[in-house]
Amino acid sequence: TGKTNTLAHRVAHLLVQGVSPERILLLTFTRRAAQEMLRRAERIALQTLRGRSPQLSVHPNATRAMWSGTFHSVGNRLLREYAHVVGLEPSFSVLDRGDAADLLDFARQELGLSKKDKRFPRKDTCLAIYSHRVNARCSLQDTLDEAFPWCSAWTEELTTLFRRYVEVKHGQQLLDYDDLLLYWHILVQEPALAQEIGARFHHILIDEFQDTNALQAEIVYALKPDGQGLCAVGDGAQWI
Repeated sequence: TGKTNTLAHRVAHLLVQGVSPERILLLTFTRRAAQEMLRRAERIALQTLRGRSPQLSVHPNATRAMWSGTFHSVGNRLLREYAHVVGLEPSFSVLDRGDAADLLDFARQELGLSKKDKRFPRKDTCLAIYSHRVNARCSLQDTLDEAFPWCSAWTEELTTLFRRYVEVKHGQQLLDYDDLLLYWHILVQEPALAQEIGARFHHILIDEFQDTNALQAEIVYALKPDGQGLCAVGDGAQWI
């Protein structure tokens, strides 16, 4: 139905109309998708301006000044700026999925959970449970009941494990991918900060909106509570 193409034309239209690129936030679910959309938007904008008034122009590299990328990459960039507000150093490190699983495994062994008579969930499963709980904005028990019922017998131990995991991360100024969203979400729970960050972007455009989780959706709604300047496309009902 041309949803992504519509979003690319929307970006081009904003640039042609003179909207400052720094005031546009484009959120996608892969870095490659963001890069492709920006290239397409630049091409459309330049083609649109051919033959028009010489007073109208778009710098060939205008989209490089835009805020664009995945929710996680944009969250990372914002948190570097607002780190002090959430008790972080701007130089915090980001764990990839493999490193996060290894850190959980270290805590798992430290707590003696790997030596249980009954086999405790593996590190990757523990990380999946933790990630689901954070992104779905639900309790650990609900996460286990809905998505990991075979691990429900370990509720108390998993609670202890996740608390230790968070303690180690905080102590070493480490954030995993889920934390990039979680801390961004914490930022925008303060109305003044939500308004400040939201005001930086006159336009927020989101591709594949059906893939947003509860945490990401709440961030978007906090930035643009009235929907003004928000444009999203997605596959839920093939809608624009």
